[in-house]
Amino acid sequence: MSAYEHDCRRVPSCCSCGGHAASTAGLTRRLFLGGAAMGGAVLGGLSWSALASGGNDIPAAPARKKLVVKPILTYDDPQPRPQTSWRGWGGVHGQAAAEEEVGRIREELDGIAAKADFPVEFLPITAIRGTGELPSAGDLTEPDVFVIYAAGGGQDIFDQIKKAAPDADLIFFVRHRSGPIYLWYEIIIPRYLRQHTDELALERVQFDDVVVDEPDEVLWRLRALCGLKNTVGSRILAIGGPGGWAQPAGVVPDLARDRWKLDIQTVTYEDLSELIRQARADEAAVARAKHRAEEYLTIPGTTLETDMAFVEGCFLLDEIFRALMKEADCGAITVHHCMGTIMPASDTTACLTLTTLLDDGYLAFCESDFVAIPAGLLLGNISGLPPFLCNPNFPHQGIMTLAHCAGPRKMDGKNYEPVRIMTHFESDYGAAPKIDLKLGQELTCLITDFAAEKWQGVSGEIIENPFMPICRTQIEVRFPVDTAMLAEKMRGFHWMLGYGNYLREAGYALRRTAIDWERLS
Repeated sequence: MSAYEHDCRRVPSCCSCGGHAASTAGLTRRLFLGGAAMGGAVLGGLSWSALASGGNDIPAAPARKKLVVKPILTYDDPQPRPQTSWRGWGGVHGQAAAEEEVGRIREELDGIAAKADFPVEFLPITAIRGTGELPSAGDLTEPDVFVIYAAGGGQDIFDQIKKAAPDADLIFFVRHRSGPIYLWYEIIIPRYLRQHTDELALERVQFDDVVVDEPDEVLWRLRALCGLKNTVGSRILAIGGPGGWAQPAGVVPDLARDRWKLDIQTVTYEDLSELIRQARADEAAVARAKHRAEEYLTIPGTTLETDMAFVEGCFLLDEIFRALMKEADCGAITVHHCMGTIMPASDTTACLTLTTLLDDGYLAFCESDFVAIPAGLLLGNISGLPPFLCNPNFPHQGIMTLAHCAGPRKMDGKNYEPVRIMTHFESDYGAAPKIDLKLGQELTCLITDFAAEKWQGVSGEIIENPFMPICRTQIEVRFPVDTAMLAEKMRGFHWMLGYGNYLREAGYALRRTAIDWERLS
């Protein structure tokens, strides 16, 4: 994760080498546009006395924003007419049937809410027979998602919802056997998705936006959209400025801003060094860092194999980073030039600091590699679990080694995995975790390309925690794909991985961006 300051043309390493951040002085406090070395904004003019909590309360990570969902039942109320077809397919006709169906929907939504591992709010269910009743649905601009229970009615209702809320997503639920059969179970493909043609005719609504019978199929789609909501337009602090692994300065951060509308705030190393100096002069802050370091080492499965002073320095840096994120009103951070510049500034490495932040719900990454960081933000915001930025090695014989010197211990969001606190490998300095991840655990692996045009996803299983002379946290992963194909197809460099399988959520979310998706397993 960190080594020494070097010339990236001569020294092989895993660093980002995206250009070195220029110092920025003379800025007033808070955020200013246009001052960062690579564009974006600078969080400058900072002082520890202003940032410090003033007590023993350590800032906590902000919660994810909730996804607001509006359920709408569309139905019809046909009246008998002699000697002609007077009703369409379906078993929800008239107000009494609609009221019964609303009760069924409410019960299913209560079940979804109970299972949801992400923040979600369901607005009251509205049942409508036509566009004239659409105003009864309330503020159509409030929801992030409409779940339309398409029992009947015309597609003009769907069109009006799209027109009133063009940025909202639509999920259609139709019944086959879970209740009275719906009209749109029959006709949603030819009439709506293909618009009476032979090809998909809509951009925002596609085949995977239709669910038949299964509420759990709605659940994972909402999980994906919650992750997307919390990623697009989100803010992240970049210590030393943003970069991109082995890419020209500024190109990759601009792609991240364009594709994901990221608000990247820079904290210069000049400002960080001054904050560290001031924090070291704060006896209360130093005492907190020492106490937290001692408490950390009492966590079962924690072994110290480096100097305690490095660990204490990491916890002081942890509190500084939390204070900076609180000041910037965000829960994500990345450290540029962590292969050298951070060390003389902090007299330790940032490796363990990033681990403690990840374990407490922040999204924290080394190397400031904005090729991969958007994938870490998306995966973390989808799953609610900490992502692990790592280096892939050559796939062979069905396996691959993945490793880095910073990563989360609480990969499942709850339990600490065993760890040896060692030096960072390449510098043999500071404090870095060698985490033993759970054998047999299924992983989601996201692979990002340098051009921000196409992401890939593959699942894998942890089969070993080796101890080779490479980055400290290292795992051997078995993949259910041909690894020769994987070697040929994989793009970019850094991977993002996390516990569990969230490939379908990642693909569903990416469909709403300018980035293509290829699922490899």
